[in-house]
Amino acid sequence: MPHRYSGSNRWLACLAAASVTLGAAGAVQAGTATGAATEWTQLANNAQLVDLMKSSGIQVDNQLTQISQLAEQIQNQLKIYENMLQNTAQLPDHVWGQVESDLNQLRSIVDQGQGIAFSMGNADDVLQQRFQSYADLKTNLPDNATFSSTYQSWSNTNRDTIASSLKAASLTADQFDSEEDTMSSLRSMSETADGQVKALQVGHEIAAQQVAQMQKLRGLVSQQMTMMGTWLQTEQTDKDLAQARREKFFNAEVKSVPDGQKMEPRW
Repeated sequence: MPHRYSGSNRWLACLAAASVTLGAAGAVQAGTATGAATEWTQLANNAQLVDLMKSSGIQVDNQLTQISQLAEQIQNQLKIYENMLQNTAQLPDHVWGQVESDLNQLRSIVDQGQGIAFSMGNADDVLQQRFQSYADLKTNLPDNATFSSTYQSWSNTNRDTIASSLKAASLTADQFDSEEDTMSSLRSMSETADGQVKALQVGHEIAAQQVAQMQKLRGLVSQQMTMMGTWLQTEQTDKDLAQARREKFFNAEVKSVPDGQKMEPRW
């Protein structure tokens, strides 16, 4: 179930979803499923940058929830295929077609997670460059790390974990990077019962990993959103205080000269 955010948190984070196009700014293109980040740097206007973040807070959490749920569904479905394979020498073509579809969808899930991490880290970099108050804000991350570096670490760990699982099935990370390479590998593995077993096992393992990894990513995004909310609230409080002081200064009563009293010049 998606987290419920307070009113201040609803307008927090930048839109990181690789599959979502941001219509709020014509010059900004959402990242593709290959992991390209949203081009936050194209927003020359700081107010436009912050407004864009305000408008898209809940979408990141919703997409990560959906991705995690889909990974879990694929994990369960692949387990069913594994059980079917125990009772037959080889899965029939129509069933294997479903396996290929599920595994290709799993590859897409990995891409989306990487895209979210890349884009959220990119947004953190842009905010640090443009706002000193944001750059100075302390986080609860280990070793005073930035969100940008923490997202990069998550991404590297996720890729390394997937590569390790693929290696156990005599596959490489490159064979999992694109739809064409993934489908080609799966077609080769479908030709033997042993190949089908390995494909299902590694797919089930990667799906389980992605369920856990998306939960970690969601927690990291939530932590960043909370920090951004704190920063935005502080910025607004400072603006309100400055405005109140200006109003008090300009609205102060001007003392008038009492009636009948003449002001003598001083020489």
